[in-house]
Amino acid sequence: MARSKTFDRHDVLTKAMETFWIHGYERSSMNLLVQNMGINRASLYGTFGDKKSLFLAAIAHYNETIVARAIAILEQPQVSKQTIVDFFEQRINLAIADRQQRGCLLVNSAMEIARTDLEIARHINHNLDRIRQAFRYALENAQNNREISDRLDPDDLAHYLACSLQGLCVTFKVNPDPELLRNTVQVILSVLDTPLPP
Repeated sequence: MARSKTFDRHDVLTKAMETFWIHGYERSSMNLLVQNMGINRASLYGTFGDKKSLFLAAIAHYNETIVARAIAILEQPQVSKQTIVDFFEQRINLAIADRQQRGCLLVNSAMEIARTDLEIARHINHNLDRIRQAFRYALENAQNNREISDRLDPDDLAHYLACSLQGLCVTFKVNPDPELLRNTVQVILSVLDTPLPP
């Protein structure tokens, strides 16, 4: 009779996610994953499959937890221009507090392996698109409230903000200087101050 699993899937996926986040895909060996997840190799393979399948599950888990929590502020019904400013300020504060300088798992993975694995690239882009859509929703709401000029295309602007955020995530990893980050964000968000039409 097969033994039932005695581990919590959410808990072990969180540990796998953190391992990939800190060490990257290539440096996260199966031995390291087994050790950090606290399950045996047979359970890992039996539940998640191979390393790539586990990584894709960890990416999905990152989207459902870290990303969802981050962008919740942008998806509120009363989201405004100030909400977008607050979102970037929160990202800076979290980056400064992160002593491991992990950056963003999605951005890290895009730079490390997306070019060599199209399936992983599709999954990463799907998750990054969720961030773009959250920006688009917030921008449209701010435009409807005449806080942001409707001369600005919300799709283009959402893509710009998402790309800028990804660039900041890279900067976080190599130079998490608070003044530099805040000055950069100020320049990024200056586009939102485009004059409203009369």
